[in-house]
Amino acid sequence: MNFEGLDPGLAEYAPAMHSALDPVLDAHLNPSLLQNVELDPEGVALEALPVQESVHIMEGVYSELHSVVAEVGVPVSVSHFDLHEEMLWVGSHGGHATSFFGPTLERYSSFQVNGSDDIRQIQSLENGILFLTKNNLKYMARGGLIIFDYLLDESEDMHSLLLTDSSTLLIGGLQNHILEIDLNTVQETQKYTVETPGVTIMRQTNRFFFCGHTSGKVSLRDLRTFKVEHEFDAFSGSLSDFDVHGNLLATCGFSSRLTGLACDRFLKVYDLRMMRAITPLQVHVDPAFLRFIPTYTSRLAIISQSGQCQFCEPTGLANPADIFHVNPVGPLLMTFDVSASKQALAFGDSEGCVHLWTDSPEPSFNPYSRETEFALPCLVDSLPPLDWSQDLLPLSLIPVPLTTDTLLSDWPAANSAPAPRRAPPVDAEILRTMKKVGFIGYAPNPRTRLRNQIPYRLKESDSEFDSFSQVTESPIGREEEPHLHMVSKKYRKVTIKYSKLGLEDFDFKHYNKTLFAGLEPHIPNAYCNCMIQVLYFLEPVRCLIQNHLCQKEFCLACELGFLFHMLDLSRGDPCQGSNFLRAFRTIPEASALGLILADSDEASGKGNLARLIQRWNRFILTQLHQDLQELEVPQAYRGAGGSFCSSGDSVIGQLFSCEMENCSLCRCGSETVRASSTLLFTLSYPEGSNSDKTGKNCDFAQVLKRSICLEQNTQAWCDNCEKYQPTIQTRNIRHLPDILVINCEVNSLKEADFWRMQAEVAFKMAIKKHSGEISKNKEFALADWKELGSPEGILMCPSIEELKNVWLPFSIQMKMTKNKGLDVCNWTDGDEMQWGPARAEEEHGVYVYDLMATVVHILDSRTGGSLVAHIKVGETYHQRKEVSEGVTHQQWYLFNDFLIEPIDKHEAVQFDMNWKVPAILYYIKRNLNSKYNLNIKNPIEASVLLAEASLARKQRKTHTTFIPLMLNEMPQVGDLVGLDAEFVTLNEEEAELRSDGTKSTIKPSQMSVARITCVRGQGPNEGIPFIDDYISTQEQVVDYLTQYSGIKPGDLDAKISSKHLTTLKSTYLKLRFLIDIGVKFVGHGLQKDFRVINLMVPKDQVLDTVYLFHMPRKRMISLRFLAWYFLDLKIQGETHDSIEDARTALQLYRKYLELSKNGTEPESFHKVLKSLYEKGRKMDWKVPEPEGQTSPKNAAVFSSVLAL
Repeated sequence: MNFEGLDPGLAEYAPAMHSALDPVLDAHLNPSLLQNVELDPEGVALEALPVQESVHIMEGVYSELHSVVAEVGVPVSVSHFDLHEEMLWVGSHGGHATSFFGPTLERYSSFQVNGSDDIRQIQSLENGILFLTKNNLKYMARGGLIIFDYLLDESEDMHSLLLTDSSTLLIGGLQNHILEIDLNTVQETQKYTVETPGVTIMRQTNRFFFCGHTSGKVSLRDLRTFKVEHEFDAFSGSLSDFDVHGNLLATCGFSSRLTGLACDRFLKVYDLRMMRAITPLQVHVDPAFLRFIPTYTSRLAIISQSGQCQFCEPTGLANPADIFHVNPVGPLLMTFDVSASKQALAFGDSEGCVHLWTDSPEPSFNPYSRETEFALPCLVDSLPPLDWSQDLLPLSLIPVPLTTDTLLSDWPAANSAPAPRRAPPVDAEILRTMKKVGFIGYAPNPRTRLRNQIPYRLKESDSEFDSFSQVTESPIGREEEPHLHMVSKKYRKVTIKYSKLGLEDFDFKHYNKTLFAGLEPHIPNAYCNCMIQVLYFLEPVRCLIQNHLCQKEFCLACELGFLFHMLDLSRGDPCQGSNFLRAFRTIPEASALGLILADSDEASGKGNLARLIQRWNRFILTQLHQDLQELEVPQAYRGAGGSFCSSGDSVIGQLFSCEMENCSLCRCGSETVRASSTLLFTLSYPEGSNSDKTGKNCDFAQVLKRSICLEQNTQAWCDNCEKYQPTIQTRNIRHLPDILVINCEVNSLKEADFWRMQAEVAFKMAIKKHSGEISKNKEFALADWKELGSPEGILMCPSIEELKNVWLPFSIQMKMTKNKGLDVCNWTDGDEMQWGPARAEEEHGVYVYDLMATVVHILDSRTGGSLVAHIKVGETYHQRKEVSEGVTHQQWYLFNDFLIEPIDKHEAVQFDMNWKVPAILYYIKRNLNSKYNLNIKNPIEASVLLAEASLARKQRKTHTTFIPLMLNEMPQVGDLVGLDAEFVTLNEEEAELRSDGTKSTIKPSQMSVARITCVRGQGPNEGIPFIDDYISTQEQVVDYLTQYSGIKPGDLDAKISSKHLTTLKSTYLKLRFLIDIGVKFVGHGLQKDFRVINLMVPKDQVLDTVYLFHMPRKRMISLRFLAWYFLDLKIQGETHDSIEDARTALQLYRKYLELSKNGTEPESFHKVLKSLYEKGRKMDWKVPEPEGQTSPKNAAVFSSVLAL
């Protein structure tokens, strides 16, 4: 070879060297990273590999010895010190493995392990190296020869391996099982099922297997049976790394924050002797990797991805002076490993560089390493150099072996044709929820599969859902089941039974005999129905939200106000929050907090509903506070005593916000005070409450005071000491809220046992108290106890059943003291009789809060449980629903989706922790409603009906299909409006076929309104549309139903649509205005139209031609047949047109008035219907289509539209 044109530094290589060993220098890298190693033709002289003179290693202190490039520009994915030889193994994200010999990091071997997947773990054995990739385990010799290649299932996503002995290997990953592989037979010998999927790290001691999970947990498993012996919930977000040494387990990871996952600077350390956590270790770097380095002491090495390394004792305090910095070529460190001798540390960065740090100039990787075999250099005859710049140089000078056989590279064309593997289809849920920004699509993770896992062999059926096929449709009349024997029927999860008529024949009145409206549960993320009801029955919140209206397309406050309006109008019929939940799914914060559940998670109940609804409670209050803070506060919310809200705050903030002072006191005496506010409180239970079995009484008021005025010891930065110091943090209250919201946080057995124990103590005290009162007045027999709670009894004492499982008081008294303290105590009606009503007046600084609602989690192992609410409904709600004056009573109700039932007030505070767990409590100030003007002023004005711009870029005036109303055409009460709507499908129907051949609908198809048309019903322009809006949607459309809707792909896309495109909120406001003004809608099948649009219309404002031309117990007749029979019109020829359908419905209504003489001659009209049904049966309800005749489109009317 001719070296004249190359770097002079490379000319030291002997010409006899093989060309494959020549290093290639990248122009972007530091040339010093490549080691100029000269190989002797007679052999490799390891003694001739000196350490660079510029490197000075201080004995006992880790310093950088060498840096070398493994693979230019490709991130290092894993590093491993060989346990048998003095070698360092490195794997890359490109599936390439490289080994380096000795502390000089001489390149020993380099080969490709996998063509596409990254190398995730390396394990050295006596005869070779094990490499683990995503779904492949490969055993290769140190020179690169394959010993065996074990392919796993393509759906597997492996991350960790553990060598339990010389011939047994455990492999774990993101699935819910761990495989045991016999290395002698290369076969799977056992499959262990893990309860928490996602095992990414495994360790072993002489007592346990340690498995680290992506959920943040570390499980300890038996060495023989692999059963879970203990489990530590280390981090709320995810686990990054952990290590075990002696009796200590140290972990690092991420914690959940409001903005997502954040690296936790506290290392969780556990004592394996007592199986409990000890004091967390606070470090000064963001820990990503950690290892025990037990040299003189049990030191911990904590590494951050930015290159910072800190050494500290696991049971001591971290010192900032013990931090040193690795200088990676790339921005991040990707891997870290410690040699068996603890003398060397290896770091791999994101640019493919490997950094070796040692504590001595001549380190050894292992205490006893065997000699390494090196390949002999390539000894060939000296050949003359070839000048590649000469075009006439004959290539025959290159020596090749003489052979008459077919060369390996001479492949047939059929075998060399590229055949890439077909990509699997994208999940329909992802396509449905995807939003496009330019050419990039964003969609929330549907969580239907494990992270980073896309199997190519999709199973047609999933046996996981077979157990749900026999779940009955309703809780009423359901047979008793073994796991539900404790749960009362009214608390069980309710589902809707769908028939071929949909919901029309489902009897909702069977579940709700009141006039209040329930909420349907079949919509995605409808787990929050109970909390929507709680907010609705808060009178100030209901009035405030319904007065709110803004210009944002997806505003939760606006959508909640529309839903509250529907609940006001309903007379016992259920409503659905589809539009509210549609806006809820578009909020990025909701997705970041994990509040948006996939359909599979919601159906199987995988999520913890109690934690979920408490997070949702905090989110909705914060979101409403932000939405209302952007607008000026309405004048209707001025309190009687002056301005209701301060500048910069919202009414939600004034109702729920509590002003606090947070004080941090350092042991040096320095004190820091800052002001803050919160919208709710979280209960903080006494430490060691579950271990106290003596039954110590602890009032709810004491626990609440402890939670509000929280005091805790923690490490915090002190400006005076200029370092982290133990500080005492206390919280004092400046101002109490009008509505006290409490998250119970009963998320473990410890808190549940505390509630159970306190309820038992309260029960014993109540029995003792009432029995003492009875003995003072009269001797009662045991049989007379039941009569004590009756009006005929002498004393109004509760029954024994009412006293069980009760710890929560109905009222609490809170008093602000002069020294910024807070006194909290339970309050009863007897206290009011004793102290008088003036005792609770605000002028004394004493406030009485009454329990208004409790949200509970019903435990059900089969369906994942459900959420219900107990709500005390005030007299104003009864007055509106009863439509009678003088109704002053208050009543507790159970709200279980669409099941509503009045209950006794004691049932609202009884919590049997075996199946009924409290989640959220709402206390309101006594006489709260008297402070506010609760009038509702409809914020929707007539201007919403005027002309507006289209969202479509290509929309032209020549394409306009409607004429907006003029000011002199505004509708009045009783005016007729023809309406029709067209829909598209977002989710297909889910149904199953029973054994008898009948079809059962499990989940109906999810529809979305795509076009809404309203035509004038009277006046000179009768029949001309004034609304013809195409509704833009950001959700994935599965089926446009073009044959029935007339909607084509692209009509709803603002970039290419030529239609008048608007938002759903804009059109919704137009229809709401028409409903509020009192117009009468004429259409065909309006019940379904209003249901999909999510509108509640009073029945006297709906004129549906489906029911006008219908005989009892007969089939419904299509608009197409009615138009042909009565009007001699041929409509809906190829597709449906909403303008045509709305106009035809108006004409049919006029025909109905004509035939029935305005409803005065029902007998004659009955004869007309009878002949209609006879004609329909004869023609099989099909309209004849003569040849050459087309469906008339009423050209005269369309020409008048163009003329106008």
